[in-house]
Amino acid sequence: MIARILVSTLALAASSAAVRAEPAASLAPHRAGYEITLIDDYGVPHGGQVPVAAAGVIAYEFTGSRCDGYASNFRQYTQLQRSEGDPISSDIHAVTFEDGEAKRMRFQIDSTTAGGEPTPIAGSAMRADGGDTTIALSKPSAATMDIGKDILFPTEHVERIIARAKDGGGPMEARVYDGSDTGKKVFQTLTVIGKEAASPSPDADDAPSLGKIRRWPVTVSYFDEKASDAPPEYVLSYDLYENGVSGSLKLDYGSFALSAKLKRLELLPIPTCAK
Repeated sequence: MIARILVSTLALAASSAAVRAEPAASLAPHRAGYEITLIDDYGVPHGGQVPVAAAGVIAYEFTGSRCDGYASNFRQYTQLQRSEGDPISSDIHAVTFEDGEAKRMRFQIDSTTAGGEPTPIAGSAMRADGGDTTIALSKPSAATMDIGKDILFPTEHVERIIARAKDGGGPMEARVYDGSDTGKKVFQTLTVIGKEAASPSPDADDAPSLGKIRRWPVTVSYFDEKASDAPPEYVLSYDLYENGVSGSLKLDYGSFALSAKLKRLELLPIPTCAK
């Protein structure tokens, strides 16, 4: 599973309760590394501000269990070379914790662009017994807001996608909150889940432990729910494995697209209560 690199009400469960649905997927604690490059044959004409080359890395760690909650530590460094002007670099570091019942989430996101000062976003989100979710931000400034019912946090979203995949796949809508952007944005997402893959895993050369694990092709489009009729802010495509690991990624930003190839995977010990 990847924290949004950027990253719900489901069609599968439009009347989602305030507690995590049962049964849920068993998500594997793991560390993963991805190598970022530009997809050259994207087919969109290059303007002066559109990248002509890209390089970068993603380092991701996911730990925890239903008993203890889930923690993620995500770092992405990307350098984009435009046809005009100097390269632009960005560095994103995101740390999150979600409790095992998907009622609370804490997050700290620090992002830096072109070597400037870090831009911090920090806060928490809590789902009340009635289903309403409230955000409390501490950075960049204190603020609270109610984002309504039927919100999914990132780990819960992945669990629901896996459950839908096992049930035959197809389209699935969800409202997702992950603390990114300004910390106040809710994404309306549309996930399209394909049939279970039968061919050998393309990730198995660099991550042999994925060779015999079930997987499904997944495409997730992220929309700003306040921008009606607007195209998605980005589209994320990848193979999602039954244990929650994300295979190599394609990130489509509309005017250009990046590839993030899975280069390293370490499966970590499973906590006792999750076995």
